[in-house]
Amino acid sequence: MAQEKQTVHSAAATSGAAVHEDTTAKWFLISAVVYFLIVGVVAIIIAAKFVWPEMLGTVAMLSYGRLRPLHVNGMLFGWLLAADMGLTYYLVPRLCGVKLWSEKLGVATALLWNVIILGAVVSLLMGWNQGWEYAELPLPLDVLVVVAWIMFGINVFATVATRKYQQMYVSLWYTMGCILWTAFVYLTGNFATLFTTGVNQANLNWMYVHNAVGLIFTPVGLALAYYFIPKAGNIPLYSHKLSMIGFWSLAFFYVWTGAHHMIHGPISQWLQTISIAFSLMLIMPVWSVVYNLFATMKGHWPRTRDNVPLKFLMSGVVFYLLTCFQGPMHSLRSVNAIVSKTDWIPGHAHMAVLGAFSFFAIAGTLYVIPRMFNVKLHSDALANWSYWLFMVGGIGFFVTLWLGGFWQGWQWNNPSIPFIDTVKALKPIWIVRFFSGIFMLGGIVAFLYNVIATVVDSAGAKPEVQGA
Repeated sequence: MAQEKQTVHSAAATSGAAVHEDTTAKWFLISAVVYFLIVGVVAIIIAAKFVWPEMLGTVAMLSYGRLRPLHVNGMLFGWLLAADMGLTYYLVPRLCGVKLWSEKLGVATALLWNVIILGAVVSLLMGWNQGWEYAELPLPLDVLVVVAWIMFGINVFATVATRKYQQMYVSLWYTMGCILWTAFVYLTGNFATLFTTGVNQANLNWMYVHNAVGLIFTPVGLALAYYFIPKAGNIPLYSHKLSMIGFWSLAFFYVWTGAHHMIHGPISQWLQTISIAFSLMLIMPVWSVVYNLFATMKGHWPRTRDNVPLKFLMSGVVFYLLTCFQGPMHSLRSVNAIVSKTDWIPGHAHMAVLGAFSFFAIAGTLYVIPRMFNVKLHSDALANWSYWLFMVGGIGFFVTLWLGGFWQGWQWNNPSIPFIDTVKALKPIWIVRFFSGIFMLGGIVAFLYNVIATVVDSAGAKPEVQGA
């Protein structure tokens, strides 16, 4: 085990002899943090509409039906996936010991991605919407996403193919898996659904929705966690073999779980049972990852006190564990009968996308931005403030919606309670949700300001400071 630890640590800690330009990573990360703020403002407006439904009710472009898909797609693709791609462009060359295969192709990908996001903002606010969960983008933008993803995949795989290091660290496995799985999942959810109707179309859509989290954001998020926890903490990874168990079990089990969102619906009982069985088996990849990362931190927890990226990373691991405990429990028929379609679901989804994977992306960004621009982070104190704002707001948001969702589900299952009464009963929950969102928006503002200020500081830094 000691030899294995040392081998993996060497792979994780390599900075590579190559001089990395990081132009593509900079483009993706800076644009991503800007979209993070924009989409965060949209989220606050949506949360306010739950408390004050008449707010902006006469403005068509600011109606809930248009803002909600903008928030979802903006958060998933404008912020999180763009940040993940930027961080991937940073870590893949370093784990391979070579420069990025093509910075020109990378910059072209970044430009195309920004065209897609800006196109999504315009089209969704105008109401040009295909009406499928997570797949609302108009068809022309879907085609551009496919083109951009092919460009991204070519650059990453070509970099890996020209690597100097024979052994591939687990982050490379997760990154390559993410690229292949995303191609399959995105094509299914945005194109295969065009050729089906009714229950079959709904089944394909939920396969896409659930695997967008499980086979797009989970593998690339874990790639970041496996890279930045050893790097930020200067700690060897506990076990490379265990990381491979987590990777291959995720590859096998996750794809079958999407139908658990349609339990008690008009789909076959055997399909529901399969989705439940595979949802429960997700405990295997989840515990493999969580145990590996917790064991890596054994004896080193005090480092999280002053190391903000490490603090974000390990909090993200805890949120990942909680999310992946909730998912299998949600798949059980008795639990599903209560929480399905309630506010419990957004609470669960936000803990995955914000609490786990956005925490990984924020940590990675705070770690790499000073290193790419050769300057100290503008403010460690501000980074710490952003962490606590995210934590307080996030916990308030998650826990409130879980409790409110159970309450809502119990009321829905009681035929003597009119539906409008269940809506009125949740107003206190939505008030807490709104103010929790204010805290999270404060975290976004602090994070964005810190990143932009660090970039500005680099422009005025002296050469000897930049090279330090």
